[in-house]
Amino acid sequence: MDVYFYEVFEEEARLIKSLIGGRLDFGLTDRTIQESGHAEPPAWLISVRTQSVIPVQWQDRLDGILSRTTGFDNLRTYRSLISSPVALGYLEEYATRAVAEQAILLMLALLRKLPRQMNQFRHFDRDGLTGLEVQGRNLLVIGVGRIGGEVVKLAQGLGMKVRGVDIVRRHDFVEYVERDEGLEWAEVIICAMNLTAENYHYFTYDLLKKARPGVIFINIARGEHAPLADMLRLVKEGHLGGLGLDVFEDEPEVGTALRTGQLEGADRARIVAELLRFPNVIFTPHNAFNTAEALERKARFSVDEIFYFLERRAFRHSV
Repeated sequence: MDVYFYEVFEEEARLIKSLIGGRLDFGLTDRTIQESGHAEPPAWLISVRTQSVIPVQWQDRLDGILSRTTGFDNLRTYRSLISSPVALGYLEEYATRAVAEQAILLMLALLRKLPRQMNQFRHFDRDGLTGLEVQGRNLLVIGVGRIGGEVVKLAQGLGMKVRGVDIVRRHDFVEYVERDEGLEWAEVIICAMNLTAENYHYFTYDLLKKARPGVIFINIARGEHAPLADMLRLVKEGHLGGLGLDVFEDEPEVGTALRTGQLEGADRARIVAELLRFPNVIFTPHNAFNTAEALERKARFSVDEIFYFLERRAFRHSV
């Protein structure tokens, strides 16, 4: 077999099959590596997303691993654990607009108390449903790269007051501030940072306590930025007025536990389940990238990268 794809959902599978046609011998599954039960890799080249835990013992049976993501912290971690020269690749940007729109979607839904509205519709009850208009609200974007910059533009278009925090101040349309100043000012905080060793567990309980009470926090970047136990504590205390997450700390554990219903022994999945009981919490399954437009680009880039690797034994976008 030339290549095997893990974590392929239905719409993505259709596109991959169409693009490859009969040109390659390939297999695919919607499961992660750990859910697949594979003791050995089914091909010398495999492709994953963010939830597969790649076994260290597979290193001598793999020529390459392609992560069908633009972030590659999962591959950096694997590189640090192995000694074999496995080629590791990732995709060029394909979902900036899609992810930025998801951040705005979560913000608007939380400002207007959408989960409560949907629940109370059963009794056509409007009590406690008064929300907030977005115009004139203070939004702080932390991490103003491609996605963060797009979030800023969308929010400015909605009439928000927007400020940004980043160690690199690359955009002339962003009003940059120091982090603590921004936290005290913000009514909504959106995390759009890439994940590094320096910003792991960045949004701790102590940091977000510096923000004003009732602040809405949204993370569409990487789950490891926001420890789930701290998020639960902040929601329980009422310090967070709303929480929107598309990514989750230890996502392989969380995703597997929720799909299988086996939460025993999965501490972070149990925290997720507890958080979902709150009416001011919205979680989505790492789905911010998933628009028809972005998915077409993602599938095309993935297949192109696979053919490139099979011909040259190297990736264009290499870790």
